[in-house]
Amino acid sequence: MIDLFLYQLHIVAALYAYTKRWQEANIREGILAVLIIGLVFTIGWSITGTVARLVMKGPGIPGVFTSDTLGLVLLIIPETIFFVVFFLKDKPAGAEEKISVSGVD
Repeated sequence: MIDLFLYQLHIVAALYAYTKRWQEANIREGILAVLIIGLVFTIGWSITGTVARLVMKGPGIPGVFTSDTLGLVLLIIPETIFFVVFFLKDKPAGAEEKISVSGVD
């Protein structure tokens, strides 16, 4: 049950990131945001799942809290930081990168 809630939380986060990037830039940026979230989820869960299986040797509480659930709970921590930094923080006005043609600022 906890697994299902965490999966749905990831879907909501991906939809939010898609909508935000689509409104700020274009549809291509929205799709890229969803792909980045999927990549972070896949790689992160494989790492935290391995750690969770090392920590939780037994079966846990079957149907409620298993090593996969622990892996997802551990994954939420770095993903939240990633999501806040890349999707929730607004860039200050004028923070665009300056490109100098002459090489002198």
